[in-house]
Amino acid sequence: MEPQTLPDGIEIIAPASEESSAILTPEALKFVEVLHKELSDTRKMLLQRRAERQKQYDSGVLPSFPLGRDAMAAVPWTVTGAPHDLKRRKVEITGPAGDRKMVVNALNSGADVYMADFEDSLAPTWKEVIQGQINLRDAVNGTIAFESPEGRSYRLNEKVATLVVRPRGLHLLEEHVRIDGEAVSASLFDFGLFFHHNTRGLRLKYSGPYFYIPKIESSLEARFWDRMFTKAEEYLVLPQGTIRATALIETLPAAFEMEEILYNLRDHIVGLNCGRWDYIFSYIKKLSSYPQFVLPDRSQVTMDKAFLAAYVDLLIKTCHRRGAYAIGGMSAFIPVRGDETANEVAFEKVRADKEREVRLGHDGTWVAHPALVKLAGEVFDSGMQGPNQLNVLREDVKVTRDDLLRVPEGQITEVGVRADVSVALQYLGSWLSGKGCVPINNLMEDAATAEISRAQLWQWIRHGASLADGRRITLEMVNGMIAEEVSRLTAKPGGERPSSQIGRAGDLLRSLVGAAEFPEFLTIPAYRELLGLEWGAQHPAE
Repeated sequence: MEPQTLPDGIEIIAPASEESSAILTPEALKFVEVLHKELSDTRKMLLQRRAERQKQYDSGVLPSFPLGRDAMAAVPWTVTGAPHDLKRRKVEITGPAGDRKMVVNALNSGADVYMADFEDSLAPTWKEVIQGQINLRDAVNGTIAFESPEGRSYRLNEKVATLVVRPRGLHLLEEHVRIDGEAVSASLFDFGLFFHHNTRGLRLKYSGPYFYIPKIESSLEARFWDRMFTKAEEYLVLPQGTIRATALIETLPAAFEMEEILYNLRDHIVGLNCGRWDYIFSYIKKLSSYPQFVLPDRSQVTMDKAFLAAYVDLLIKTCHRRGAYAIGGMSAFIPVRGDETANEVAFEKVRADKEREVRLGHDGTWVAHPALVKLAGEVFDSGMQGPNQLNVLREDVKVTRDDLLRVPEGQITEVGVRADVSVALQYLGSWLSGKGCVPINNLMEDAATAEISRAQLWQWIRHGASLADGRRITLEMVNGMIAEEVSRLTAKPGGERPSSQIGRAGDLLRSLVGAAEFPEFLTIPAYRELLGLEWGAQHPAE
């Protein structure tokens, strides 16, 4: 095929193909360029503000509610109501946008909403990112299909889930696309391409461009996303509020600014989501300098205790007071094939988690597997009347700063340390092999859960935490466990999880847990590794 003419100033560092050229049209790239030039400097300022706020935390200034919160709370206002196809959100299913079979199955799953993910469940190789855009374009057009090697055919049902897209977070770049020599923000790239190609088709189906906002940390960042949405609507001459969003409250600072986040997005937002796994990771990261906030084993950090329970209560109260939906999080348990007893245990754990959520007042929940859609739907149908629980105002909730910082009781065990090592290694090995969503030990792991594992290891080493048997956790101890697990996984024959990158994953994990300062996101150095594998000597990763 002939090379495509790109707008001046735009460079694509990737081989062209017929399908990628259909996504990377001059018109679509021009739109991304408009967003980049309008918002790039603000994005950099916001990232700098994150760094400055972290320095304040490290110096002894703990997170707190914004000044003027009481005055704002006294003012009556609500967010714009949800569009017709987002009024019922009892069950939402998530999965990577780049897996064509998964996209079809998720849309056909019977869930109310499918969140097509470009973030934590997708390893951002160029192939996966572009394939994700192709998949969603075809899904919106109703033409998506998949033929398995075994001859099975996958097509869309007449009734499918409402599509919501999660672009990558503000901290990430798309290095394959340069504008005036600068890598474009992955958030702008993912959002811009989907919005440009699919808004008209969605509106013809009486739907719209709907998004999940990831990793938000402040009301200023909410204003950034609102500005992006408004700019996009103006560009295509659309009514304000055409874009609708749900923000994931998955960072500790955001929990203190939920009210302000809703207000700054009030013309576009319909709800908040309890992004529990990233929230646990953010708690460790933001409080990494404090020995008094060291957490026990990951398995003991549960949603009904301490800082997590307070965060859930506050989210539901805040959302319902402002007319927004409060969506629950995702239990990591998935069906267990070949072991009926273990499968029953997994289903009961999911059921208990969803019963807790509906009892507290959530309007819906997340699941990670189509087989869990029916179970979650039954729990929410039984536990609440109507499509939501906006009438459950939770006026009994009084959450303080101390409540949002409270450490759950529990112990650190050798089993827990080794589990973190194993999960982090296996996930990183899969991620470097191009797979960002992987079952490990009957749990669905993505970047967020892997972040918890490596963050806990760093935290325990940094503060010299002790195991239940009295031994102190040292870098030497953890590095020894990493070496043992690398050997075990490398020798493991076959299986679903690729082992070709385990050695590289071990090197990366050692660098993460042994760093003098807490590495902010594992996906940043891992992306450089991914680029090195993808580009090789021709375009060395910067």
